[in-house]
Amino acid sequence: MKRQNKQKKHKEYNEHGPWGKYGKCGRYGRIACLAAAGVLTAWTLWGNRALMVSEFTVSGERIPEAFSGFRIVQISDLHNAVFGDGNALLLRKLAETEPDMIVITGDLVDSRHPDVETALKFVAEAIKLAPVYYVTGNHEAALSEYADLRTGLKAAGAVVLKDEAVTLERDGEKLLLMGLHDPDFTLKGDIFGEVPAMAGTKLKLLAEGKTGYKILLSHRPELFEIYAASGIDLIFSGHAHGGQFRLPLVGGLIAPNQGFFPKYDAGLYTKDSTNMVVSRGIGNSIIPIRFNNRPEIVVVTLLRRSSHEIGSYPLFG
Repeated sequence: MKRQNKQKKHKEYNEHGPWGKYGKCGRYGRIACLAAAGVLTAWTLWGNRALMVSEFTVSGERIPEAFSGFRIVQISDLHNAVFGDGNALLLRKLAETEPDMIVITGDLVDSRHPDVETALKFVAEAIKLAPVYYVTGNHEAALSEYADLRTGLKAAGAVVLKDEAVTLERDGEKLLLMGLHDPDFTLKGDIFGEVPAMAGTKLKLLAEGKTGYKILLSHRPELFEIYAASGIDLIFSGHAHGGQFRLPLVGGLIAPNQGFFPKYDAGLYTKDSTNMVVSRGIGNSIIPIRFNNRPEIVVVTLLRRSSHEIGSYPLFG
């Protein structure tokens, strides 16, 4: 019996080679797998560097007529990423959006690999395109050089909103722009869940006695319920990195302070009369790569109208 088996294997070897009866299929299958893996790797690497622009229109009766058509361009979670020499590619795309105002919603630098000089050079160029307003993120809260960053931003002409509000005026009409300092500066880790109450209190103080359309810059999208309850009209946020790995029909996989399958990871969210735009961001941090999640510049156009009109470029646009 053993002799017959040995003769059978020897015959197959002579007829089909060292890969056996199904050797060709096995070889072709392996080649196909390697080719697919190569394409997927190349596509993923391209997707981490292929900047895109996502556009939204937010409309409503409370938007002042003078601000109808006003374009707000958002940069979030840059994490010291550089696109082209001196961020030339990022700045060129930023210029192409024709901003009326640029908002930076935190994590301009990465606390693990900080480069304050590069961040300040980017802002100094961006401010030539439009006024720049900035709020901190959790990485600034962990940054030992934050004082230098803040001083440099102000020197460049950026407006740093540290739990502050400013009035924007256009053709005699006004709206209120508020900015929340990242809660990690006060409650690192928020062990006892005090951040929502703290944010609510700050917003109440900022909006006290103020009427009209209110825009908020805040790094944290997970506080959307608090923002809506505080009567904010429009929020610009980031932090979630688009869920890092975006799955078809599912969305983001994981985000800080939200965990797996985050509720607020990217795009436009609406609750009653409150809208929140969450940027997927531009750079990476602890998780060094994105999947199906291109870095983005967000453009929001305000439109005085009674109904909401929402639009964006597709994910692969």
